[in-house]
Amino acid sequence: MADLQVGLKGESSITASESNTAVAYGSGGVPVFATPAMVALMENAAMNSVEPYLAPKQTTVGTRIEITHKAATPIGMKVVAKSELLSIEGKKLVFKVEAFDDKELIGTGIHERFIILKEKFLQRVLAKIN
Repeated sequence: MADLQVGLKGESSITASESNTAVAYGSGGVPVFATPAMVALMENAAMNSVEPYLAPKQTTVGTRIEITHKAATPIGMKVVAKSELLSIEGKKLVFKVEAFDDKELIGTGIHERFIILKEKFLQRVLAKIN
């Protein structure tokens, strides 16, 4: 975690397809790139930016996201999410996130992730069912 620093950038991309439309996600009635798909792409960009700097038993989990979906993206168009690490507060990481299609900026927001120990986290989750 020593190399983790403000300013780290990440990226993730996908092509809008039938499987990631608002209709497929059940989040809308129009066959355009879904807001939940954009959120997942933004989270992935943030995760990708810090994962190489974490200890082998660590990862991050998303805990909060505030986004604005500004423009619709048709099927067939590429979507790229970009993140920038804005702050590190102990185990809490705060990112600026943006998403673009081939034509324009389609979404912006702030995303928080926490650094966790994978095994400890999974033990807590599994304890819920026992």
